[in-house]
Amino acid sequence: MTELIKANLQHRKLPLSRVITRIITITIGAILMATGLEIFLVPNHVIDGGITGISIMLAHITGWKLGLFLFVLNLPFVYMGYKQMGKTFAFSTVYGIIVLSIFTSFFHPIPPFTEDILLATLFGGMILGIGVGLVIRNGGALDGTEILALVINKKVPFSVGQIIMFINIFILGAAGFVFTWDRAMYSLLAYVIASKAIDTVVQGLEETKSVWIISDNAEEIGNAVNDRLGRGVTYLNGEGAYTGDNKKVIFSIISRLEESKLTTIVEEIDPTAFLAIADIAEVRGGRFKKRDIH
Repeated sequence: MTELIKANLQHRKLPLSRVITRIITITIGAILMATGLEIFLVPNHVIDGGITGISIMLAHITGWKLGLFLFVLNLPFVYMGYKQMGKTFAFSTVYGIIVLSIFTSFFHPIPPFTEDILLATLFGGMILGIGVGLVIRNGGALDGTEILALVINKKVPFSVGQIIMFINIFILGAAGFVFTWDRAMYSLLAYVIASKAIDTVVQGLEETKSVWIISDNAEEIGNAVNDRLGRGVTYLNGEGAYTGDNKKVIFSIISRLEESKLTTIVEEIDPTAFLAIADIAEVRGGRFKKRDIH
């Protein structure tokens, strides 16, 4: 029995179709990042944060190919990722970095799509961010900074996000010495745009929210949400820690555009109801698909 439990807890192999889909998506993501770098940012002396930014500056100083630095500098962090995140993450990351290195070398002779520095920053950051987001969403990474931040996070009282920002302040600041200070400011803009694009891809274009409602009129509210929003609801049994009263808790998932209508429904039926709404990164399975309402 114990062996059976252990077998169920162990990492299971992904279906072949899922593996193929993941490989294709990581390939597309790495090519998009290479496009953002070599067709937009690098020719205009704009960098990204992390290991990518360091690689761009070293390639500029030495005259060597960017793909070489991207591959070599990320390797130690791939090993860290293997220790922290496991074999699948490490393989996905290595594959993504290899594709990225190959295509940055392939795109290097191609002239920049635009020499307008602002357009290059905006579109380069956006394309790069979409590419990185696709890779992260499929279980890999194209830059070792986040892996390093995860390791440092265990030893210092700072969040992963704060550590990444701290590291990138030095990297983006160094761009002012290697290139010019106006290029350093454009680099900061490209980094912010790329970060937002990554968040959009990883969290999904359709923002969803979880809703928790506690009310004495739970069934009436639940029926209204079902009929007027077309969303399914789940009733949970709750108990107040202070009063000891039994309460029925409503749980549901809605889209961002439905938040206002849901709030109106709750206020109409029970103005004193407890309502909590939170952002959700991803929803899978179940019956989240909206039902037609009449």
